[in-house]
Parts: sequence; C-alpha cells; structure tokens
Amino acid sequence: MLRDLLLYLSTQKHLRNWVETSPLAGRLTSRFIAGNTLEEALAVGARLNAEGLLVTLDHLGENVTSEVEANASRDAYLQALVRIGQLGLRSTVSIKLSQFGLDVSEQLCRENVAMVVEQASRTGTWVEVDMEASRYVDATLALVREMHSRHQGVRAVIQSYLRRSEHDVEQLCRDRIPVRVCKGAYKEDELIAFPQKTQVDANYLRLSQILLERGVYPGMATHDPKMVQGVLGFVSKLGISPQQFEFQMLYGIRRDLQRMLIRRGFRLRLYVPYGSAWYPYFMRRLAERPANVLFLARNLFR
Repeated sequence: MLRDLLLYLSTQKHLRNWVETSPLAGRLTSRFIAGNTLEEALAVGARLNAEGLLVTLDHLGENVTSEVEANASRDAYLQALVRIGQLGLRSTVSIKLSQFGLDVSEQLCRENVAMVVEQASRTGTWVEVDMEASRYVDATLALVREMHSRHQGVRAVIQSYLRRSEHDVEQLCRDRIPVRVCKGAYKEDELIAFPQKTQVDANYLRLSQILLERGVYPGMATHDPKMVQGVLGFVSKLGISPQQFEFQMLYGIRRDLQRMLIRRGFRLRLYVPYGSAWYPYFMRRLAERPANVLFLARNLFR
C-alpha cells in the first residue's frame, strides 16, 4: 500500500538527509511547511490570525540523540513563545517529547518541557504535547499529568487508531486535562492499533463524543468530512457552543473544510510547522491522505 510505503520512507534517515538538503525542498514543502525560520512561521501565523484562525506553532524535529540537540529544541520553543507574546499572536505551541530528549534522559526531557510550559504560562498561552509512536504513550501521558498538576497549561493528544485510547481519554477527562483527538499517523502492530479505517473512524467519533460530553475544551483534529460532520452532529445534539471546543487542522490541508467551519462560526486552529527537519512530518502527511500525493504531483513542476 502507498500509505505503508510512505510511512516506511519517513523512517529512513539516509533518505531524509538527502531530501532535506535537496534544491527541490522548497517546492516540495511550501504547501505544508510555513518556512525554515521562526520569523517565516510567525508571518504565516499573523496572516492566519487576521483570517480568523487560531494557530499552534510546531518547530519540526523528533528523536534527538543528544543533550545538545534536546536543549536546542527547547531554546527554539522558548524563543517562539517570546515572539508570540511580543506580537500578540493567538497561538499555542506543539511539542514532541522525543525532540526534548526523552530518548536520552527522562529527567532531561522533563526539565526542558517544564521550562517551555513555564514560559507559555508567562506568555498567556499553553503547550500542546503531541503524541508519537505507541512506545512513547505512557511516558508522554505521565509527563502531561505532571505538567498539568504543576502549571495547568498543557493539552494532551490522543490517537484514535490505538486500541487503548478510550481508556486514556476517560482518565484524562477525570483528571480535567484538555485533549486533542486525532486519528494517528504512525505504523503500528495490529495488536496495538486498529487495522481498518472504519474501526479508526468509529473510535474517533466515540472519543469525540466522550470529550464533548465530559472533556475540558477539547480539540477535534481531522480533515475527514465525515468526522467533521459527526462532530457537528454531536455538538448540535448536546447543545455545545462553539466556545467550548475547537476544530484543528494542518496548515495547507483541506482549505475547503477550513473555510466552511470559519463561515459557520466555529473555532479552528491550524497546526503550523516550520524548520529544516521537515522530512518525517512531510512523509506522514502524504501517507495520511492520497490526495496530498496527487496535489504534490500536479504542482511540483508548475
């Protein structure tokens, strides 16, 4: 399958190194990546705010292997938060724990994340803690709970393709921790993840209903029109106001759905990635939706 091939390619470091330095990189990524620099991402964020959209900035990178790299990721986010405050952007930040040194040392990761959460609190915003492959779930949720108990300003991310996710959502709701629900974009064993799209979709809607009924300001991350309509159905049935939750989508994907939600008065936050380490993120976006591959093929040589 094309999806499996793209997910496999996303893990190939030698290919990543070659592609990220290719002269074609800008043409490959401009639809989905806001730019290589923070200032480019901030300019995109300001434009999106002006169009009525909320933003979360993601400095691309994951699976660092040294303290130096982990601290550099931390510093990039601290700088981003300072600039978000200076510009008055309506923006959170999204982080990955493997980018903050989780594979190097849990203590290193904890200290780095705490510094970013504290800065976000001073800035008047919060931190979205992205979920990575299944082997990181327990450590990620443990750190989210710790940060929530100390600072409040974090939102967990739960992936509906994982079989464990309903239990995790129930617990996070009991702990009053905000959650973003998405489908998930990592290749996993069938014992861990639902193998069929219909199963993933059904679980996404089940988790969405739980979050709308009992969650704290949940984020519904999807580009699937059926999932959007399912969430809207729950919102209508439960009498949920647009101020009680938000939709979330990725920069550059399903602009038609984005416009529809904004016209109807719903909150929408775009996930805006930037930086030079874009390859794994980019390949997973292509794997999520075949239309992205077709779009790229049509526009690469225009």
